[in-house]
Amino acid sequence: MPKFCPCGSGVLFSDCCEPVIQGAVAASPEALMRSRYSAYVLEHWDYLHKSWHPDTRPSRVSPTGTDWLGLTIVNTSEETVEFIAGFREGSKIMALHEISRFAKVNGHWRYLDGICDVSESGRNALCPCGSGQKTKRCCGKA
Repeated sequence: MPKFCPCGSGVLFSDCCEPVIQGAVAASPEALMRSRYSAYVLEHWDYLHKSWHPDTRPSRVSPTGTDWLGLTIVNTSEETVEFIAGFREGSKIMALHEISRFAKVNGHWRYLDGICDVSESGRNALCPCGSGQKTKRCCGKA
């Protein structure tokens, strides 16, 4: 059965992030960022390491065990992507709000760095999964 892409594009994974994860050139910083989100969801650690800019790349990318809930793109520009990624940490629903910077290396976009804020999503706040519902009525349901 075809599977939609974890990045929330509404497109099949095979037509969205999978080709980039498998080595295709990301067309834009947003495409790379979406593929990196999908790689976190699907645990493609080698790809995450490879898609990092060599100047800021860690020695390795380790499994996180994070339960990712959804991705919302807030804004994009020529070399940045602002996004909110929802995730579950124990019983808490969290939001990672980041402005990521990207740079090209040998014709490929690479994740350079980002400024991020992680916060708990309040029960009456919009759920960070991107559903448009309040957290208590969405991912925060007991």
